[in-house]
Amino acid sequence: MSLPAESSNTASGDATQQSPLESELAVLLVEALNLEVAPQDIAPEAPLYGDGLGLDSIDILEVALEVSRRYGFQLRSDDERNQVIFASLRNLAAHVAENRTAP
Repeated sequence: MSLPAESSNTASGDATQQSPLESELAVLLVEALNLEVAPQDIAPEAPLYGDGLGLDSIDILEVALEVSRRYGFQLRSDDERNQVIFASLRNLAAHVAENRTAP
């Protein structure tokens, strides 16, 4: 008699629900930076830097190192796209999906 939980918010929740890769990266962020937020509470579209998640340039460097280790490609500090790549969890996930090496 009860409805599946996802049926009530599927249409309105798409922008705020994490994809599997976004969830994986959210865990990476929380663990690598010892954040006091649950991975599932990181909104995919929220800014990572500054006012959003509150990361600073040192945090971004640490995340870049972890992403490089885990996904097999370099995130370079001199890449002019870094501001876009690290704008949100969703942008970071899209960049990882495009560049990671196959397992």
